[in-house]
Amino acid sequence: MTRDTAASSGQCVLKSGFIAAVVSFFALGMLPVSSLRSAAADDSLERRASWDLYDAAAMSQMLRKSLDEFGVAPDDMDHVSEQFLAALEQNDADPLDAYVQSVRPVLSAVSNLISVADQGIIQAAALIDPNQPGYADIEALPKSMRASLRTWLGRQLVRQRLYDEALPVIAEVEAAESIDPAATLFYRGACYHALLMKKEALTDLRRLLENEDKCPVRFSRTAKMMVADIKPLKEDSLDEISRLMTDVTRRLDLGRASDDVQDQEQKIIDKLTKLIEKIEEQQQQQQQQQQAGGGGQGSPKNGKSSPMQDSQIGGASGNGDVDRKNLEDRDGWGNLPPAERQQALQQISRDLPTHYREAIEAYFRKLATDNK
Repeated sequence: MTRDTAASSGQCVLKSGFIAAVVSFFALGMLPVSSLRSAAADDSLERRASWDLYDAAAMSQMLRKSLDEFGVAPDDMDHVSEQFLAALEQNDADPLDAYVQSVRPVLSAVSNLISVADQGIIQAAALIDPNQPGYADIEALPKSMRASLRTWLGRQLVRQRLYDEALPVIAEVEAAESIDPAATLFYRGACYHALLMKKEALTDLRRLLENEDKCPVRFSRTAKMMVADIKPLKEDSLDEISRLMTDVTRRLDLGRASDDVQDQEQKIIDKLTKLIEKIEEQQQQQQQQQQAGGGGQGSPKNGKSSPMQDSQIGGASGNGDVDRKNLEDRDGWGNLPPAERQQALQQISRDLPTHYREAIEAYFRKLATDNK
């Protein structure tokens, strides 16, 4: 990579790093109140609910039915049901946690899954793989029990930001079959949202909000924010690129350096190249219009140029040619030589508020450290 090209590529990475730092607030649930109003105004939410929330008695009945289908002895079935209801009504336990812990003593497949999950949640997710020996035992469980068990495991994975592992676990679960349909829709919707699967995320989150009054408040509020956040997402936009940067950061935080991460990195560079070329083409068209018309919008007045708008992307002075990355060596990915890095940073600083400088530098340093 040439010195000029590396500097141009460094500018792209720095800008995306800054945006990724801003977008990371969304991952923490720090969305503006206006997002709530926007989502609440969505007409598609006003329809008859396709699911309902089960009370303790209904969940207990679903549990007993599954145990009966599996052939559990009546005495054991009574004991499990009593333990489940006691956990819900006396200990105010989470329904999914109470469900799996109550069933564990009488079903070896459930007991094995929980034991593996206690040792490593990723290893537990692998048991849902059809190629794994334990898969047949889990699939042999009644449908409602499988749905509830998969929802429990998927929730554990999503809570640890293991979205790639969570999706195969929870993707095919029918929410109404789970003892906690709201949890199924919420955590699967959160998984789709994190992986930028817009259509699937909106489907689950809107379905969750069909029955908003019966949802836990933390589900409904966060679901509205996620809907408002992902609904305007457009392919090849700077917004999408920044989210891809956030996803790469998440994967690196988890210690991932797989081909999937490298593919994501290359996708970001390709999209940035495409975006830069588009911006340069627009600039050339504006210059041609100004030359043909003797000046136009954006031309200097009294020797002074108008200030840049916040929504514009500045500093796109490179030629748009970005070398295809050697992802095996990972040179240049946030790892420019100090002089070139400082030069790129100074160029970007002219177009961004100065108080973002530290965030940009921190992101730059993190990528450089992670890729060594």
